[in-house]
Amino acid sequence: MARRTYRLGRRGELAEKTRRRIVEAISQLHSEQGIAETSMKQIAARADVSIGAVYHHFPTYDDAIVACARYTTDHLPLPGLEIFDGLTSTAERIERLVQEFFAYYERLPVLERVRCDADKFAPLKNFLDEQQRHLRDLVSAALETEIRNKATQQTIAALLDFAVYRALLGNGLTARQAAARITEIILVWLGTLATRAGRQSKKKKGL
Repeated sequence: MARRTYRLGRRGELAEKTRRRIVEAISQLHSEQGIAETSMKQIAARADVSIGAVYHHFPTYDDAIVACARYTTDHLPLPGLEIFDGLTSTAERIERLVQEFFAYYERLPVLERVRCDADKFAPLKNFLDEQQRHLRDLVSAALETEIRNKATQQTIAALLDFAVYRALLGNGLTARQAAARITEIILVWLGTLATRAGRQSKKKKGL
């Protein structure tokens, strides 16, 4: 029984090693040539396994995409609530949020290909939707209660979108410069909202 258990354990280790090599091959090909342009045959060649091995681990290409998305999330996780640790003001939290998300985009250039192919593959759309939900949650956490409303959160999330980041880089800014500009825009806008709210409050009180 012990010998059989050892064989099954060894077989499982080899299977997991093969699966990991396939996922790494998927990730490499997606980065190099895009998701829609990658085939199962190319994945097998890059991983140096049979096409049957690829289909054994991933019966459909969507399964392969899901595995690649999980691999990416494990190795390049989204910024979490811990980025706000020790920060006491909205301005500080907004600045940190923009910096962290733009740094994340810089580390994950394949995100542009993901967005281009999202309408072709459901797992890609799900990946982007989850990313947007996570971003909106962080925006909510960064804001003071009195300015935490849906419209404000949506506007800030839109300004932190990958497309905005890419547009700024396309106009010659570095990731750090782009983060600084967006931070400035958001904080000036929030200041305008606060001033407007203060005036409306005074009017209601008849001051």
